[in-house]
Amino acid sequence: MTGLLYVVGLGPGSGEQITQEACLALTQATDLLGYGPYVARAVALGAAKTAIAHETDNREELDRARHALTLAQQGRVPVVVSGGDAGVFGMASAVFEAVSEGPSSWREIDIRVLPGVTAVLAAASRIGAPLGGDFCVISLSDNLKPWDVLAKRLRLAAEAGFVIALYNPRSLARPDQLDRGFAVLRDVLSGETVVIFARAIGRPGERIESTVLAQAEGASADMSTLVLIGCAQTRQIERPGRPPWFYTLRRIP
Repeated sequence: MTGLLYVVGLGPGSGEQITQEACLALTQATDLLGYGPYVARAVALGAAKTAIAHETDNREELDRARHALTLAQQGRVPVVVSGGDAGVFGMASAVFEAVSEGPSSWREIDIRVLPGVTAVLAAASRIGAPLGGDFCVISLSDNLKPWDVLAKRLRLAAEAGFVIALYNPRSLARPDQLDRGFAVLRDVLSGETVVIFARAIGRPGERIESTVLAQAEGASADMSTLVLIGCAQTRQIERPGRPPWFYTLRRIP
């Protein structure tokens, strides 16, 4: 037996935004592995009641992946869970990194990565169509890459005219990171460029705020926030008494 391992994206939080494929995998789980809040979400979404929960800290991804691969070789059915899509700053990369560096027998395991609705898609759907043109996603965490690389990517993405989605924008350990990022972008973009803060989409406490780059402040975000920065082709549609819609032109005028 080669073993079976699922890597599952749970979506942004709402039970309506997880795929049927992912729900089916959860029902087959003998073990659930992931960051504590994601494991709890998997249980709430219908994971097998007999599944053993293995909750670990968010900085223990490689150890978590190795544990899951070991369980799969033992004939169990581990499900590694991530919020959003497991392949977008999630656990899928850690699993394959562990395979790459681990024993050759791990390459025989049937690893199935199941997609989920990632945060940028969930946020975009709430405010209109801001991803109608070209866009990019950047994790603002410097745990795994240095700040100078982040700053260069932000600057070049802005110069290229992408709509930019920022994951992991600000944390207690990095309280100034987002403000530093805004400073980089202000050197390239107009101060009137739209900025959206979309927090906890699909979950209790959902909040969406809009401003412009000249007035954007890092304090408006936390690790549950997706920050979306528009481009020159991003437009706003005002609606009296209701939140505006935002969309990005599909063409360059």
